[in-house]
Amino acid sequence: MALMVHLKTVAHLRGKGDKIAKVTFRGLSFYSRVAENCEEVAHFNETFRWPIASKLDGNEMLEIQVYNYSKVFSNRLIGTFCMVLQKVAEEGHLELTDTLTDDNNTSIKTNVTIEIRYQPMDGMVGVWSDGDFLEVPDDRDGTFSFETDSLLSGQSHGSGTAGKGVFSAMKLGKIKSSRDDHKKDEPAVLDMEDLDKKAMRLAGMLEPDTISLASVTAVTTDVSNKRSKPDIKMEPSSGRPVDYQISITVIEARQLIGLNMDPVVCVEIGDDKKYTSMKESTNCPYYNEYFVFDFHVPPHVMFDKIIKLSVIHSKNLLRSGTLVGTFKMDVGTVYFQPEHQFYHKWAILSDPDDITAGSKGYIKCDIAVVGKGDNIKTPHKANEPDEDDIEGNLLLPEGIPAERQWARFYVKIFRAEGLPKMNTSIMANVKKAFIGENRDLVDPYVQVHFAGARLLLSVAVEILDTTSPEIISSTEVHVESVSNISESATGKIEEFFVFGSFLEATMIDRKTGDKPISFEITIGNYGNQIDGVSKPSSKKKKKDGENEEEESELIQNSSEDEADEDGDLVSVSSTPPMKPVITDRNYFHLPYFEKKPCIYIKSWWQDQRRRLYNSNMMDKIADKLEEGLNDVQEIIKTEKAFPERRLRGVLEELSVGCSRFVCLANKDVNQAGRTKLDRERLKSCMREMDSMGQQAKQIRTQVKKNTVRDKLKLVQNFLQKLRFLADEPQHSIPDVFIWMMNNNKRIAYARIPSKDILYSIVDEETGKDCGKVKAVFLKLPGKKGFGPAGWTVQAKLELYLWLGLNKQRKDFLCGLPNGFEEIKATKTGPGLHSMPPVGLVYDMKQVFQLRAHMYQARSLFAADSSGLSDPFARVFFSTHSQVTEVLSETLCPTWDQLLVFDDVELFGEASELRDDPPIIVVEIYDQDTVGKAEFIGRTFAKPTIKMCDEHYAPPRFPPQLEYFQIYRGNCTAGELLAAFELLQIGQGGRADLPPLEGPTDSEHGPILPVPLGIRPVLSRYRIEVLFWGLRDLKRINLAQVDRPRVDIECAGRGVQSALIQNYKKNPNFSTLVKWFEVDLPENELLHPPLNIRVVDCRAFGRYILVGSHAVSSLRRFIYSAPDKTSNNWATAGDIVVNMDGDPPVRKMDTVVKLDAVSFSLKSDKDKKKKKKKKKGGMEEEDEPDESVLDWWSKYFASIETLKEILRAQEAAQAEAEEREDIEIAAETAGSKTKERGKEKKNSKDKRKGQAADGSERRPVKAKVDELVVYNKELESEYGNFEDWLHTFNLYRGKAGDDDEHALDDDRIVGRFKKQDLIPTWGCSRVAFFMSKSATDLHPADINGKADPYVVIKLGKSEVKDKENYISKQLNPVFGKSFDIEATFPMESMLTVSVYDWDLVGTDDLIGETKIDLENRFYSKFRVTCGISSSYSVHGYNSWRDPMKPSQILAKLCKDGKIDGPHYGPGGKVKVANRIFTAPTEIEDENGLKKQTEEHLALTVLNHWEEIPRVGCKLVPEHVETRPLLNPDKPGIEQGRIEMWVDMFPMDMPAPGPAIDISPRKPKSFELRVIIWNTDDVILEDDAFMTGEKMSDIYVRGWLKGQQEDKQDTDVHYHSLTGEGNFNWRFVFPFDYLMAEEKIVISKKESMFSWDETEYKIPPRLTLQVWDADHFSADDFLGAIELDLNRFPRGAKTAKQCTLDMIRNEQDLPTISIFKQKRVKGWWPFVARNENDEMELTGKVEAELHLVTAEEAEKSPVGLGRNEPDPLEKPNRPDTSLMWFLTPLKSIRYFIWHNYRWLILKVLGLILLLLMLGLFLYSIPGYLVKKMLGA
Repeated sequence: MALMVHLKTVAHLRGKGDKIAKVTFRGLSFYSRVAENCEEVAHFNETFRWPIASKLDGNEMLEIQVYNYSKVFSNRLIGTFCMVLQKVAEEGHLELTDTLTDDNNTSIKTNVTIEIRYQPMDGMVGVWSDGDFLEVPDDRDGTFSFETDSLLSGQSHGSGTAGKGVFSAMKLGKIKSSRDDHKKDEPAVLDMEDLDKKAMRLAGMLEPDTISLASVTAVTTDVSNKRSKPDIKMEPSSGRPVDYQISITVIEARQLIGLNMDPVVCVEIGDDKKYTSMKESTNCPYYNEYFVFDFHVPPHVMFDKIIKLSVIHSKNLLRSGTLVGTFKMDVGTVYFQPEHQFYHKWAILSDPDDITAGSKGYIKCDIAVVGKGDNIKTPHKANEPDEDDIEGNLLLPEGIPAERQWARFYVKIFRAEGLPKMNTSIMANVKKAFIGENRDLVDPYVQVHFAGARLLLSVAVEILDTTSPEIISSTEVHVESVSNISESATGKIEEFFVFGSFLEATMIDRKTGDKPISFEITIGNYGNQIDGVSKPSSKKKKKDGENEEEESELIQNSSEDEADEDGDLVSVSSTPPMKPVITDRNYFHLPYFEKKPCIYIKSWWQDQRRRLYNSNMMDKIADKLEEGLNDVQEIIKTEKAFPERRLRGVLEELSVGCSRFVCLANKDVNQAGRTKLDRERLKSCMREMDSMGQQAKQIRTQVKKNTVRDKLKLVQNFLQKLRFLADEPQHSIPDVFIWMMNNNKRIAYARIPSKDILYSIVDEETGKDCGKVKAVFLKLPGKKGFGPAGWTVQAKLELYLWLGLNKQRKDFLCGLPNGFEEIKATKTGPGLHSMPPVGLVYDMKQVFQLRAHMYQARSLFAADSSGLSDPFARVFFSTHSQVTEVLSETLCPTWDQLLVFDDVELFGEASELRDDPPIIVVEIYDQDTVGKAEFIGRTFAKPTIKMCDEHYAPPRFPPQLEYFQIYRGNCTAGELLAAFELLQIGQGGRADLPPLEGPTDSEHGPILPVPLGIRPVLSRYRIEVLFWGLRDLKRINLAQVDRPRVDIECAGRGVQSALIQNYKKNPNFSTLVKWFEVDLPENELLHPPLNIRVVDCRAFGRYILVGSHAVSSLRRFIYSAPDKTSNNWATAGDIVVNMDGDPPVRKMDTVVKLDAVSFSLKSDKDKKKKKKKKKGGMEEEDEPDESVLDWWSKYFASIETLKEILRAQEAAQAEAEEREDIEIAAETAGSKTKERGKEKKNSKDKRKGQAADGSERRPVKAKVDELVVYNKELESEYGNFEDWLHTFNLYRGKAGDDDEHALDDDRIVGRFKKQDLIPTWGCSRVAFFMSKSATDLHPADINGKADPYVVIKLGKSEVKDKENYISKQLNPVFGKSFDIEATFPMESMLTVSVYDWDLVGTDDLIGETKIDLENRFYSKFRVTCGISSSYSVHGYNSWRDPMKPSQILAKLCKDGKIDGPHYGPGGKVKVANRIFTAPTEIEDENGLKKQTEEHLALTVLNHWEEIPRVGCKLVPEHVETRPLLNPDKPGIEQGRIEMWVDMFPMDMPAPGPAIDISPRKPKSFELRVIIWNTDDVILEDDAFMTGEKMSDIYVRGWLKGQQEDKQDTDVHYHSLTGEGNFNWRFVFPFDYLMAEEKIVISKKESMFSWDETEYKIPPRLTLQVWDADHFSADDFLGAIELDLNRFPRGAKTAKQCTLDMIRNEQDLPTISIFKQKRVKGWWPFVARNENDEMELTGKVEAELHLVTAEEAEKSPVGLGRNEPDPLEKPNRPDTSLMWFLTPLKSIRYFIWHNYRWLILKVLGLILLLLMLGLFLYSIPGYLVKKMLGA
């Protein structure tokens, strides 16, 4: 494998000299020989070869640098050529010539010619990847011939130099096509995919305009053909700051990379940082700390902020610590999650410097983002399971895989066009003086931001005095130059033509002064007279190729003179100035009567119309859909027939539209200049539209009468998705601006998106306003246009606009109203007829009379401080305006007035005007005595037109009254009920018109009333009011309200309540019922609102308005006579309600199924019996002892049930969906499948029923009686308890303006109660108030915590529980009950507040909640004391109401006038015609059984909703969760409190003592851990004399935290095998909460803390093995952490103890020390090596023994090996003794132990040698002896 580069020549060099080239690949450079004395061309002709070992990656770079060679000085660089070798890697061979670039990244003339060859190992070359980044047309001059083919595939494989100089590869890239093509295009599931999320994100900020102009009663769907709908909203709604609160709970971290670390988590949002506490020496710390960040910023700023969680190791005051890893996510992602939160998810930490390194650990956290008015449902806090499945709960938005690919972003910046002149006039004059010319002083630079990395590119554009541009870049960003691209790379430049005609200019604000006014239209900088541009310069030098063809084409198409003059057509971009004429007090108009000025502009843009066309098509589908949906909503709202038919029609239209889009958008896929984004976007749009069409078809088949509402919601999702898809991300043609100029100053503007007026031959693609007359409202530019100033109209224009290619402009006038002649510019020459007109003259004029029937308005905006307005309406039509009378002090004025506009002149053909009348603008103002009238809101209407040849007769005449929505800025500000008719005045003058009734109203003088046929038909109603009382009235003008009275008014009639003589003593009314008769329209929708006003009677007969309330709809109060037939229950026979859940198959028609919560209806005795029977072969679960059970057992059991119910609901929902699918399938297939589906379904049902029975009969569940836990306020569950009376808030003061700040709570000055049932009169009573716990409180102290306590206020009495504050807790458990006496009706509002205790200064309010006790007391749901699920007389579940169930039942039957209760034999009771059964025995404290009817009565009460006529669900024994709110941060929850209220009347027997709900005390335990031995511990040290490996082992352990209770064994010195013997005992005493599975520790946070703080941590025992060193720090070898509730069973022997016990912890069976009490075995010690892999570093044999504190006292043990109950000394080898005490011994041991074989061998060898030596020594003598025989 090798890469060869043949460098041939370098041409176009400047100057003579020696040249040298340097070729670099993979970091290895070769220099060419020196080419001497080259002039124009240097011939190198050299080949360089790189042998390569690894395959050539398509992203690798080849770099060639050419230098001027100098023998003396250093070589000077001429230029560089860089290329990516993708093409080479794929094809193996390439020849090219390309230009070099200089230091400043600009391309120079010099070019280089090279040939590259690459021989891969297998002789294969890859496939060329498709999908160009930009297609560059061949420019015929050679420079670009290659570039399309070069460069840059989009995926980097991290090869050696891929990172280097990537940007230099950015000439023109190839990006591999995304791999999603092979996925099947299954229809996307509608539920919530990314698209929808983005759509929601957009829709969340700008609520879709749900209200069409179509009115409530008459739905107008016919969209006219020559006029387009005006935009009713006036200003963008984003951009205002809003309150946001981000709450983050950091629960714990796991698998942090590193050994023995001290981690801290830092939470950072924007510039705010908060830190958790530090946990020592653990890599899975548990924090459970809660942080809250408050912001007040606009939504788009908020959602772009980044939440950053980082883990820092060993941070303290002196050092910043080392970063382990970080996790980042933007706030928007969290906000657009369901419920605006991530709950209990694991965030993956990664290293920001080395992002490819993989996970650095996980943090478990909750993140929630709340805006005003969002409420967050928290899954219930108590005893949640430990989610150990990290991978399954990663903190990622839906649909994002855990393993994400790394991406590299390339941003290529080519050029900018049409920048405005930024020169201030002073600078311009200075320049002019110096240089003598005034050039544009723009020094533009581009700033690129991405995820915090930031980059500045300075672009020198005609900069006169700039030094070399600097490039500032951060580490990961490479900046290199890109060669220029051809002009037409982004599309062929085409000539566009804009034509506009001003038909009318009215409503010009008088503030502009009466100087002449003109209008200017600009597109980009074309048409801009101040800093405009002419044709682009490139077009002036005609390029020989393309333009000739274009010209010749033009010449063939049209007469010669047109082509001639077209070249120099001058644009006319502004109308001639004209003096305005006065319309009325506020507005001018311009006298454009028959002469309408026109403008036209030529401009040149890249032809990217396709983008806009696609977007237009989608917009049109969306508009049609929206209109259809509004119709359906209106039909449902007005209860007309067959909404489902209309919805089916809408879906039909949608699917047709989608398929039409797919076929049209597919036309010209290969147009020049289409970017990759265009192609991918088109693919995606087509996919989405196709699937949407399919789904629409499918939904259409499912629309039934009963499913209309659900399907409507689904289809609304489609609408949001369409709006999102239609939003084109790439801008191609700038928007058109219309400026109103006065005195050469720009005063006001309107902006019209160019796509809306773009012309296309295909109808669907044309913009919605192209060639139509549109009413445009101008607004103030810049900041002045925001807020109330932006709501006033600066001018209203009727404007006709057309934008299209110049060659298509032949029918640009076709949409104008007919009947005009063109006026051309005065210009001689033959081309006159083809010039566009500069004006139009209408010779056809029609005269009309407009009648505006202004009947009434309702729910107007409160504009005065009294909370009311003095409204009048001003109606504008054409150049006329009229005003209704002012009605004082009302929000619901009934003007009943006819405004007649005589002699209204309209220009154009009569027939066209009939179909397309101009719009009417109605503005509503509030009249102020001083100063100008204040704007309330505005609405538009279209009149019904009658031409003179038509009859004034039904169906069109007289017109119907309609409701028009009034807008104020973006918010609705009421509705107007009116009708408008436009009558043509013919030859006969006004006599032909239908007659006007004269002024009948003597009081009002000449005011005409609305005529009879139009005003609604009235009928007589009687309104009865029961006045109950007034509550919580605030002071008015500093004086208390003392003698209030209520006035009720409806349609001009009304009634006054009696005067309350002394509000303080008794705020209720003395005379209760009053009534009045009134004439109301028969059509309920036209009913006027009912106004309630409260006045205070002061001295001298003065009346002061306290507050008012308008009831907008009377429908819910209309009395309808009861159905006579429905009461006929008796015929149905008695219905038996069976309480026993035993029969396996239930007959649903006779048996009423139990509520899932009330399983435990049998007395305890019964249950036990059942249990014993069951015992058969099963082992019996230990029955909880009655004495152990308390209220908390009940509470936790209920929460478990709550969770189970939620799970069951989810399952049921899934099943229902499945069933629906079967049904749909059955509908499409034949009837056979239907039958089969049914059978299948039934069998499924049976199975499910049995399963449900089984679950209900599970004996485990029936142990503890339960209550109901509501995770919301009780009120929301029971309709605010407004069943007996209604509470109306009284408002006073001006309404807040913008949506976000309309703090209506501040305007409430009291509450008025009236009702439709007369209740009994309550006297005083005791309220037991139980406050259980609070969750997620808002931190109030600097340390991010709070010290909460409870304060209860009721009337004058206040209970402060200040001394029992709970230190530094955000989730305190109060467990308190308070009792307060109160007297109704004076004290009815209970306020529960949570305050933060402060040592110094006043305590801060965290949040409060208010409860209306009066409503609860009188409610039929019986909220005084919750009804428990079972009746017992003693124990934790004893009955706490003073009335027994039988008494309650008797009272309910008596009050409801129903028959019963009749107690029958055999445990039956009959109420009305229902029979209930239940057990009849009860056991008292002594275990004696008695007969009782209470169970029976209680059964009936628990099923009271089944009693006919009077039945309703009685409130069960419960705990409610109420949000705490703080008045300073309206609408944002500051935490929640769980509590309940019991109320007992004083005239009843006294209730028993309050239930003890004080928090459970933790139980004291002692954990004894004996460390027997260790084995296979890794050896760290080298022996001092012999250099062998050994370790001095000891074991350390702790349970709560390292500082508190860490204990160490003694040291086992010199272990050479990793074995250690200890026989050492650790003793850990701790307090443990069984229910929550947490250890409770109380300690001071720091030496400065005032008091101890309570912490709850999971029970985890940590054991570590260490190597002791004498002089340096000890070395950490390994650790194991055992969760005492679930840890793997120890291995029997050291051999069986492996790393798998930790690795596969999930799969292995676990044990709990709290159940087992005593465990012994071997466990592995682990640590992570350099590669972050787990490795086994030792094993420990330990014994865990758990005893309670009492047992521990009875049999105490000593620490270590001490008395009492000492452990025996370990049997350690001698070496483990200190070596310096017995050096000889240890030396002997060392030498002998290690070298004994060597010593023996050496000794043997010495013996051998001795023998040999002796032998050799003695042999000569011996031989001599032998030889001589001596």
